[in-house]
Amino acid sequence: MENLDILAVVITSVIMTIAYAIFGITGFGSSITAMPFLVQLFPLRVVVPIMSLLDVVCGLLVWGRNRGEFLRHEVLPIIPSMWVGMAVGVTLLVHAPERWLLLSLGLAILAYAGWNLLARPVLRPLSRGWSIPFSLVGGVFSALFGTGGPIYTIYLTRRIEDKSKLRTNISIVILVSGLTRLLLFGGFGLYGASQVQFLMVTLLPYGVVGLFLGLRLSGHIAPARLVQIIWAVLVLGGVSLVGRVLWMG
Repeated sequence: MENLDILAVVITSVIMTIAYAIFGITGFGSSITAMPFLVQLFPLRVVVPIMSLLDVVCGLLVWGRNRGEFLRHEVLPIIPSMWVGMAVGVTLLVHAPERWLLLSLGLAILAYAGWNLLARPVLRPLSRGWSIPFSLVGGVFSALFGTGGPIYTIYLTRRIEDKSKLRTNISIVILVSGLTRLLLFGGFGLYGASQVQFLMVTLLPYGVVGLFLGLRLSGHIAPARLVQIIWAVLVLGGVSLVGRVLWMG
């Protein structure tokens, strides 16, 4: 097995616990919260496959608790375009230079956080036709960075009013995305590295613990306060990632 920095593994365990606690509370946000910090400890091609496995496990656990709230007419139209986007994303992940991928990730996180901090809430529903561009872009970001969840969430939030059903169906979309990524990454051999295999086994329990912590905390934390914390973390992570890439360049 490749040498691993024990301190980096410990820090990663804490990041995973916090990220999946957020997932348990909101139904999304694990990857986009964790990714800008994880890629400063391990290569992007190591981190993305690991997050995909945890997304699948945690998505199954959330879905198992709320299977009766699955809205097929909202979720199924997302999947075909999502698959197309994921095929593009995994191709870029395998072949594009990592430095440019990390810079793109940092800028995308800053743009997403800035948009949520500055934009006024818009409550008008979206038509189903918008599922194609949202799921296409979400698929690219899911395979490339593991961060497609917020993009699917933007769309589904404008389609599903009930918060409990929204959280469940976002989790289902992330589950389908994660299962597809497992197949794609396995086909490209990204799970073959001993470092990836060791980290998957090591970090999975922390993700599950974080998920159940978040599920227990759900309803006890003011949503507005949680959102503020998430956006602040994203700004910090995006700035640090962009700064690291430019410094390395």
